[in-house]
Amino acid sequence: MAPTGRHFPRALERALSRNVKPAVYTEDMFKTTHDAANREVVKAVIRAELNLVGLAMRAERKVIDKIVDGLKFHG
Repeated sequence: MAPTGRHFPRALERALSRNVKPAVYTEDMFKTTHDAANREVVKAVIRAELNLVGLAMRAERKVIDKIVDGLKFHG
């Protein structure tokens, strides 16, 4: 089972609580044609209502492991 939209908010909150700055990917971003529009669709929605479809982040492995603990990944 791959992570679904319901898993991403938890990982996002965990990342932010560990001072890791994630890149968020929302469903609405894939309906735009450029980066500035992507940023606007994310800014237009409060964090709790983001329709997250992905996250990207960079940190030490042990920090990332704590953020994604409990998620199953497809491969």
